[in-house]
Amino acid sequence: MGSRLRALAVSVVAILLFIGPASAQDWPARPLTLVVAFPSGGSDDILGRIVAARLSELLGQPVIVENVSGGGGSTGTARVATAAPDGYQLMLGTSATHALSQVLRRNPPYDSTADFIPVALIAEQPFILIARKDLPVEGLREFITYAQAPGIRMQYGSAGEGSATHLVCALLNTAGRIEAKHMPYDGGPASLRDLVAGRIDYFCPVVTIAIPQIENKGVKPIAILAKKRPPILADLATASEQGLADFDANTWFAVFLPKGTPARIVGILHAALMATMDTPGVQARLSQIGAHVVTPERRTPDYLRAFLQSEIDKWAAAIKSANVKVD
Repeated sequence: MGSRLRALAVSVVAILLFIGPASAQDWPARPLTLVVAFPSGGSDDILGRIVAARLSELLGQPVIVENVSGGGGSTGTARVATAAPDGYQLMLGTSATHALSQVLRRNPPYDSTADFIPVALIAEQPFILIARKDLPVEGLREFITYAQAPGIRMQYGSAGEGSATHLVCALLNTAGRIEAKHMPYDGGPASLRDLVAGRIDYFCPVVTIAIPQIENKGVKPIAILAKKRPPILADLATASEQGLADFDANTWFAVFLPKGTPARIVGILHAALMATMDTPGVQARLSQIGAHVVTPERRTPDYLRAFLQSEIDKWAAAIKSANVKVD
């Protein structure tokens, strides 16, 4: 173990001792479940497994990733919202599960601010516009011109009604004055498969699931949809650089526990997550999939609580502007 990792381990132990020796001894006493509300193979799943592997080492218990998909992320999230508050079931929350869900549906199955305890915001990742490989365009300006041409009726895929990929594409359509048909799938990987097969025209996922197909030339990259290019796709211009001024679409990842979870468990888990995200190997692996770890001051429970409310407010305004509705 290198000096930096030893320092991380020591810091976790110190925080656990500060919380109290009894706390460190009685939790966790058995394996934990990290619920990912989307199918395996998607960006949430990949990031969750990277984090879970290191978290398992630091907590001394397996952290098992369980994919509970459906309802644009609401099925798995609702399950954690009503889980026992004993710290053994935690949630990898995202902008889709905890912000979009609250403003897209008239009666969401959970209240993301009241039914969960925020533990830590951990990472962010940009969205990307990709098209079928034989679409006769190069770059965003040609894409918009082609989509607006008489007689052209484009189809775009998403991870499901109300998912982040649905909303981001809808916002892009509004900004580019594009009329297109929405084709919802059960998760991003299914949508990507049909894009590669040429059954749909475009898709707006996070960069994680797009990178392998971009490298294999199975899809055509059109634009990064966030304001900054990720290092792994440094040669691909952003939408803002290509004419859609100020267009910015990132997703975020955070860990939540069910309401009522004891503060001592929240503290232990938060300490372990801080050390997890400071681990060089974790940061390197996340960088390889186009994600970046947020700064330490943004990883506190208080920050996540305030950030979540600001995200709900932000997306509510964006959804109203794009006239996106999900019953």
